[in-house]
Amino acid sequence: MVDSVMELTDILKLLPHRYPILLVDRVLELTPGKRVVALKNVTANESFFQGHFPGYPVMPGVLIVEAMAQAGCVMMLSELDDPENKVPFFAGIDRCKFRRPVVPGDQLRLELDVLRQRDGLCKLQGKAMVGAELAAEAEIMAVLRERE
Repeated sequence: MVDSVMELTDILKLLPHRYPILLVDRVLELTPGKRVVALKNVTANESFFQGHFPGYPVMPGVLIVEAMAQAGCVMMLSELDDPENKVPFFAGIDRCKFRRPVVPGDQLRLELDVLRQRDGLCKLQGKAMVGAELAAEAEIMAVLRERE
């Protein structure tokens, strides 16, 4: 097993995402082709809290799922010799459930395990945790395409 830690600067070298849609702050564990564990620090300064919802800020569920997908893409891209020539795309989602609201001050722990992977397509089982509580879970599919 190969474990590594990636800081934001390392993540930015792999993912094409930038503020305000970059939703991975750190990678705590990375086992290529098998598992990734990453963090998203949810702050009151997130732009989506302005409208979701005034007076009761809640992180939109689609962004929790997007954070899981981005963590999975970090793992997929880290396996490549030429990650700068690939673009990750969301390809599908199954069995998605939201279990608790995610609010400012929470830290999302994004845990993804590979279910299947071949030819640039990867299906992952993802969990988003806040402390010991499950916030969301989903099966996510991502695909890597050549950058044009």
